Amino acid sequence: MLKGFKEFVMRGNVIDLAVAVVIGAAFTKIVNALVDGFINPFIAAIFGKTDISGVWNFEINGAKFSIGLILQAALNFLFVAIAVYFFIVMPLNKLAERRRRGEEPEPETTPLTADQELLTEIRDLLRTRQP
Repeated sequence: MLKGFKEFVMRGNVIDLAVAVVIGAAFTKIVNALVDGFINPFIAAIFGKTDISGVWNFEINGAKFSIGLILQAALNFLFVAIAVYFFIVMPLNKLAERRRRGEEPEPETTPLTADQELLTEIRDLLRTRQP
C-alpha cells in the first residue's frame, strides 16, 4: 500500500501539479495586491466610496444587496485571468510554437573553467587508453 502511494507521489504529474498550485497561490497574492492596492481604490474614487464593494448597495425588506461586492469579485477574477494569460500561457504557447518549427532557443553554454577543461582532457585520454 505504501509502495503504491510512493509511486503515485513520485510521478512527475503530481509534483508538477503541486508546484503549480504553490506558484499559483503566490502569483495570485501579487495580482490581488495590485487589484486591492491600486485598481479597486481607483475605481472607488471614481464612485466616491472608500471601497468598490460599497458601490451600488441597496436594501429591500431588510435584505441587503451589494452590486459592488460582485463587481469586486469579477474584477479580481478578470485581473488574475489576464495576468495568468499574459505572463504564463502566452509565453509557453510561443515556446511550444518555436519547438514545433524547430526553432527552440539554444541553451546558453557557459565556457568551461580551466579545471573543467583539464578534467575533460583526462577523461578523454582515459577513454582512448582502455583496451
